[in-house]
Amino acid sequence: MGIRPGEPWGVICDADPDVTVSGDDAALLAAATLAPGRLIRFKPGPSSQIGPAIGLSATTRSIGIAVPMDLLALSDGRTAVNMVILGTTPQHQRWYTKDVDLGPSIGKATGIVVANGQFLGGLDVVPRGHPGDGRAEVHTYRMLRRERAGMRSLLASGGHVPHPRIETRSVRSITISPPRHIAIELDGRPAGRVAEITITVIENAYRLLL
Repeated sequence: MGIRPGEPWGVICDADPDVTVSGDDAALLAAATLAPGRLIRFKPGPSSQIGPAIGLSATTRSIGIAVPMDLLALSDGRTAVNMVILGTTPQHQRWYTKDVDLGPSIGKATGIVVANGQFLGGLDVVPRGHPGDGRAEVHTYRMLRRERAGMRSLLASGGHVPHPRIETRSVRSITISPPRHIAIELDGRPAGRVAEITITVIENAYRLLL
């Protein structure tokens, strides 16, 4: 069930990729969901967030290692490769940002991040994020108004955590059940509004050829 600390991630692979994908995380997601377990060579564009999480860029030379990668499956049928956010994203939280009710199991917060990867908009939002460990990192933000500017200034370095009002945990699945519809973001893009939603990690959904 996922990798354990200290265990190697990936195996030597001399096979040709099933497909080569260039571009953003949406392009990678489309290829990854087309056929489970497929071997993908990914050349991330500048807007990709999952690429930097594994040290991959468009100019990275191949080293012949295949690594298993997870996806985030939503109960409404959608999928994310990097991150799901409900409420206000960390970089947009201001002193006037209002709390939202995220349901009885979570309570009120300005926003909640469910992360497979690490980066969002070039910021190190989830420093412990690992896209191949079989788990999602969950950050629930309950910052005081006066703390939010300081929090935003630390996002680039990941220094905003640990913090007593950013609850962190690691899960395989999480259900968020706000009493009314709230904004949701998938992989850095606004994706409408949802009420109850369950987010589940799909382990080893595809493989990346590094």
